[in-house]
Amino acid sequence: MSVPTETRDDAQLLRASRSDLDAFAELYDRYAERLLDYFTRRASSEDTALELCAETLSRAWVSRERFEDRHDGSAAPWLYGIARNVLLMSIRRGAVERATATRLGVLERLDLPGGATAMPESSWADGADELLESLPPSLRSAIRLRVVDELDYDEVADALGTTESAARVRVHRGLTALRKRLSGSKENPR
Repeated sequence: MSVPTETRDDAQLLRASRSDLDAFAELYDRYAERLLDYFTRRASSEDTALELCAETLSRAWVSRERFEDRHDGSAAPWLYGIARNVLLMSIRRGAVERATATRLGVLERLDLPGGATAMPESSWADGADELLESLPPSLRSAIRLRVVDELDYDEVADALGTTESAARVRVHRGLTALRKRLSGSKENPR
């Protein structure tokens, strides 16, 4: 005999969600608004908060089979742990994007008023695909893996089938070529 939906705790819903999509939908309904509030207090915009909340619940769905009931049937600590990791990864991604934009000198070229350092509404990466396409394939791949996909150098090396040192050299050469292209000078990358 199954437990009525109204009385199932979070752990029971997560176990049931392995074969019953409605069980996860109920868990979603319990936590979506609370998670959105969590992100709204921490994010720069409502859209960002919505994206972070969706990412958190998506990760919970994907990892629901690994859930371990350590809090008397409550999934709240588990969900907020996922939320915290999603938030930290988002902050890291933003920091990588800002650091890359600074390294490439893109912010200065945007003529932000009063030397503002905030990112404009349109992404600094507008037009970046065309700029990346101008690089040789080996440098382009290295830049995409390191900067866009945010992989560590050892992961970039694995993906490129080379050593970590060679991956670092490719990324450095690619960024140097992009910086020169952005400043208007010609570069012939290797």
